Amino acid sequence: MTILPIVVTGEPVLHHVAQPVTAFDDDLRTLVADMFETMYEAPGVGLAAPQVGVDARLFVYGWTDDHGTEHTGVAANPELWVTPLPIGELDDDEDAEGCLSVPGLRFPTRRSTRAILKAQDENGEHYEAHAEGWLARIFQHEYDHLDGVLYVDRLEDPHAYAARKIIRKQKWGRPGLSWTPGIDDIDA
Repeated sequence: MTILPIVVTGEPVLHHVAQPVTAFDDDLRTLVADMFETMYEAPGVGLAAPQVGVDARLFVYGWTDDHGTEHTGVAANPELWVTPLPIGELDDDEDAEGCLSVPGLRFPTRRSTRAILKAQDENGEHYEAHAEGWLARIFQHEYDHLDGVLYVDRLEDPHAYAARKIIRKQKWGRPGLSWTPGIDDIDA
């Protein structure tokens, strides 16, 4: 397995709709294994193929909830249904998200509290997962990557303004930038 470089906002593959997965073969299973290793090293709770420069509708996730239940999976060619977005003030802690392609930043992001994910695993087998809370947030965040949307694109002001300012200061927002977990030290 290999730890892959993670591309940073501005890389074109992050900003367009990803292509469907068509081959469920050893190459895909190797990519999935590498994505899991990269995600855990980063550390993160999800990683989409576009984040490692691969134009494919594929993401992996791995998170352990407060009860010790591990939620781990592969989602190829996913479909996602969500409940309506909640209204009201966002909580700076409860609603905070980060992204490995906008490293070091965390901002409150409005997400639905429930989601249903229909997808295929790395062998092409279809499955359905129902999620609430943090897992529903993970599904929405990673699914967005497959449609070319980063969480900073969903921020509300004043957080949207702050994120744009930091991205400019870091000189992100242009092609060719990446970092490798375990090798590069990323600070925002």
